[in-house]
Amino acid sequence: MTALLELKDVSKRFGGVQAVRDLSFEVRDGEILGLIGPNGAGKSTLFNLINGVFKPDTGSVLFKGADITGQKPYKVARYGIARAHQIVQPLGALSVLDNCTVGACFGREDLPLARARETAYEVARSVGLGDRLESPASSLTTAGKKRLELARALSARPRLLLLDEVLAGLNPAESDQMIATVRKIRDSGISILM
Repeated sequence: MTALLELKDVSKRFGGVQAVRDLSFEVRDGEILGLIGPNGAGKSTLFNLINGVFKPDTGSVLFKGADITGQKPYKVARYGIARAHQIVQPLGALSVLDNCTVGACFGREDLPLARARETAYEVARSVGLGDRLESPASSLTTAGKKRLELARALSARPRLLLLDEVLAGLNPAESDQMIATVRKIRDSGISILM
């Protein structure tokens, strides 16, 4: 079975700080792979290397066999990689539905606005935001904003979802709900790196 995502000897340094050193691993179809490490261990930097925010100093990033090393984030999104960030920053003045529509417009399928809106509607409902579609994103609770971040990423119709600290700031009940949602996402055919 071929790897969906493969990192080969990836390294990144910021001045005197070695954030990631010679990291190699694979994510396969249908897999949830978790990265564990203390704050400052390089987990978010690794996500930035995968989705094109940073270019590795050495090594390569392959997605479905294609070398995507150092490609711009919008190109990486077109391949089918989406990311939910640790620090959620929704477009606060826009509605929940409009935030998700943005994700769909700039995702893997390059959807026109009308189709993007349909996708956004479906995805927002699937993560539990169906009753808040017209609410301003800024009005959501922390848990709601985490769900919105997830919905915006899922609206891009990814094959691989990068979840950066998706449980941070959630209480135990909210964490349990989010874990169930993550499993449901994986069961729908999307691989997850978290």
